[in-house]
Amino acid sequence: MTSERTRIKICGITRVDDAVAAARAGADAIGVVFWPGTPRVVSHDQARAIAVAVPAFVTVVGLFVDPTPETVRAALAAVPLDLLQFHGGEPGEFCRSFGRRYLKAIPVRDGVDLLECTRPYGDAAGLLFDTHLEGDLPGGTGRVFDWHRLSGDVQTRIGPRMILSGGLDAGNVGRAIREIGPWAVDVSSGVEERDPDGKPRRGLKDAARIAAFVQGVRSADGRAGTGA
Repeated sequence: MTSERTRIKICGITRVDDAVAAARAGADAIGVVFWPGTPRVVSHDQARAIAVAVPAFVTVVGLFVDPTPETVRAALAAVPLDLLQFHGGEPGEFCRSFGRRYLKAIPVRDGVDLLECTRPYGDAAGLLFDTHLEGDLPGGTGRVFDWHRLSGDVQTRIGPRMILSGGLDAGNVGRAIREIGPWAVDVSSGVEERDPDGKPRRGLKDAARIAAFVQGVRSADGRAGTGA
């Protein structure tokens, strides 16, 4: 069931200007990454500057991949984060141990029961379904999975906690919304600058691509609302 307005998160922000561009375009949330295994990683100082630059009612999400408790606590002490996002194999007890609302990424792999994968995270504010490829980054790969794996029982049971990620861009996000109706969509590589070979410059967002992505979401919302 499509929400009245699909929420939008722009993840992998590394520059203040990109965060401001996302907010101005209409993003509901931005994500800053504290995992050192990606070019999108930010320091606490960078993340704090980004967080304080966005206006009220834009949610700031801190993303971690299999962190130590000390890593999460240090980020929380240094940066005004609204939500935590765990993108690795963190157990539910770990995710909820910081007394902060959290999102849990569910890697979409072949041959796995997605509903079973979500069971340890019954108190998560949102469940983010992302493409999983062995040997690649745990997220932000720019690869799409079969969205229909989220239909049926998964869609019914997850409901307004469903966040769709994985290879979304301005060209396909409308179709994803019309076919699956997630509560929210999450994009990273799909709104990044491109190098001369057309590959994303990881961590460097493109304001025009962000605006086009948001417009793609809003156009799909409008058609859904009219039954088209």
